[in-house]
Amino acid sequence: MKSEKKAEIRAVIIEDVEAARDNLASLIENYCPSVQLVGSASSVVEGLKLIKKEQPEILFLDIELGDETAFDLLDVLPEMESQVIFTTGSGEYAIRAFRYAAIDYLLKPIDPEELVQAVERHAASKGIAREQLAILGAQTGIDAVPERIVLKTLDKMYLIEISDIQRCEADGNYTMFHIEGRSPILVTKTLKDYDKLLDPAGFLRVHQSHLVNISWISEFVKVDGGYLVMRDGAKIPVSTRRRAYVVSELEKLS
Repeated sequence: MKSEKKAEIRAVIIEDVEAARDNLASLIENYCPSVQLVGSASSVVEGLKLIKKEQPEILFLDIELGDETAFDLLDVLPEMESQVIFTTGSGEYAIRAFRYAAIDYLLKPIDPEELVQAVERHAASKGIAREQLAILGAQTGIDAVPERIVLKTLDKMYLIEISDIQRCEADGNYTMFHIEGRSPILVTKTLKDYDKLLDPAGFLRVHQSHLVNISWISEFVKVDGGYLVMRDGAKIPVSTRRRAYVVSELEKLS
């Protein structure tokens, strides 16, 4: 049932495909009563003019805009005052890049529930840092692993070298990152989220509660059920069902 809540958030859509633009506008109208759509554009030039005129709080931005990209537009914006929610039809590597950069995105065709969640997250967001855009811009659509990842806590945003991450440990619906040379960082995402994300970067899920950087493993001790000794001395249990997998991955290093 459509809510009668008064629109409070000004938004614009920049999308070069008319059907996709109209579909998103319809979804916003029907599912996001707090959002007032104040305009739309189909190119970088039109989008820049629209943003400067309307000063929107949310910018729904397609990645590919004809012969240009969203990054061509963002590069010429004087300040990142709008909260950007990217819309994309790209594949898994692009999606992984969004997750590394901790930037909100909507995968086409856009799911109404995901749209609502993205808008709700807007209220708690502090915007996108240039460093996040650099990570995303360098990796979108490329079969490669970024050198850095953005970790968001309740009150801060950290840019961390992936090679410095020793291990990740589940803490309920949170994940504790153990990082060389600094205090652990508690992130508001589950270990499952980072398992898939960090797998291409050489991380192993060795236990329900533990994800480790293979380059930080010092020993695999087979007694007492089996456990890993990390270079910092930490002892990480290896679950029975993952033992063969861990052994196989370690043997590949030889």
